Amino acid sequence: MHSQNQARDRAASDVILERMMALHPKIIDLTLDRVWRLLAALDNPQDRLPPVIHIAGTNGKGSTQAMIRAGLEAAGKRVHAYTSPHLARFHERIRLAGELISEPALSAILDECYAANDGGNITYFEITTCAALLAFARTPADYTLLEVGLGGRLDATNVVARPELTIITPVSIDHEAFLGDTLAKIAFEKAGILKRGVPCVVGPQEDEAMEVIEAQAAKLGAPLIAHGQHWHVQREGDRLVYQDETGLLDLPLPNLPGAHQLQNAGAALAGLRHLGMAEEACEAAVTRATWPARLQRLRNGPLVEAAGQAELWLDGGHNPAAGLALGAHLESLPKRPTHLICGMLNTKDVTGYLRPLAGQAQTLTAVSIPGEANTLSAGETAAAAAAVGLDAGTAESVRAAVERIVAAEPQARILICGSLYLAGTILRENG
Repeated sequence: MHSQNQARDRAASDVILERMMALHPKIIDLTLDRVWRLLAALDNPQDRLPPVIHIAGTNGKGSTQAMIRAGLEAAGKRVHAYTSPHLARFHERIRLAGELISEPALSAILDECYAANDGGNITYFEITTCAALLAFARTPADYTLLEVGLGGRLDATNVVARPELTIITPVSIDHEAFLGDTLAKIAFEKAGILKRGVPCVVGPQEDEAMEVIEAQAAKLGAPLIAHGQHWHVQREGDRLVYQDETGLLDLPLPNLPGAHQLQNAGAALAGLRHLGMAEEACEAAVTRATWPARLQRLRNGPLVEAAGQAELWLDGGHNPAAGLALGAHLESLPKRPTHLICGMLNTKDVTGYLRPLAGQAQTLTAVSIPGEANTLSAGETAAAAAAVGLDAGTAESVRAAVERIVAAEPQARILICGSLYLAGTILRENG
């Protein structure tokens, strides 16, 4: 009976979310007018949130947020967290005081926002962000972590007048159609989360991006806590060494795999230190964070059974910077025949993503992303892979690709990659 109730409840939020998809003809339409209108109808929940930490950037937002949450929770703090997109279920986007939002609470808050919107024009991300803010405002907590959906300046999360802290993780080229075709233009959008007088932790940046962030900060009198100036992080042997103006931390390496997690850890530690957290919280940030589909080892489910003795990994990165990070991580692993299974969206720089992976894998098998209108066809992804030097083919499904790889190489390392949407499909079926 309980599972029947769960299924019925789950359908309730799914039905409301589907209705919300129809409220605007575009998935993305960057402006804040519709958000302000709905927030006013909801009595401005954004003004009643526990202290907010607002995080923007191209890569590393989610991992940095996960580390900050782990650190704050280890210090006994109750933490709201908002993230997007979700992987397996929408509920992942809204964490209330440490727990994922329940199905009844989600359905109720979505219904309330749908009614308050009164049929007005609003995008899915905008109305669901308003729902998250309303839930956060009604649930006691010590901190609210808000991850930007896209850009920053016109993102639906950018409605808090005075956050406690802002964070900008590394900025690189992505979403050019919405944010601009140069690093400076994209950095300008990310720097839109800066607020007058509010400190901002800045992760490692290319000079072109840093100049824009510094210029915006100077205009607003927003103090920067910048990598390379105010804090430093590096690996020394099997330790992470972090240093800022208050002293040195000698910590374990991040439990989230990949050399790029060092810089994410550095930004998280800078944020935690600014908030006055002790060394125990900083250690928890790097040892207890969880963030699915970021170099995640799959250990159960039908795909793992099909893989037999092969290692099966999952990563949702999808832009050139993510490809570089993934390539560097593969190079650092013990040598083992490595094969990629890749599905990508047609809005991404496929060649830029795949080029760093070309020297790290024996083959790439391309798949279309199931149920995703904007998927690249398997043939298109395979052609892009072949163009950068990968031995590329296609398969009807991820499972078919896994079976083909292990038939030829039973001890393979298999990495499913290229899209968070593909990763979500895999986690739903193999969670």
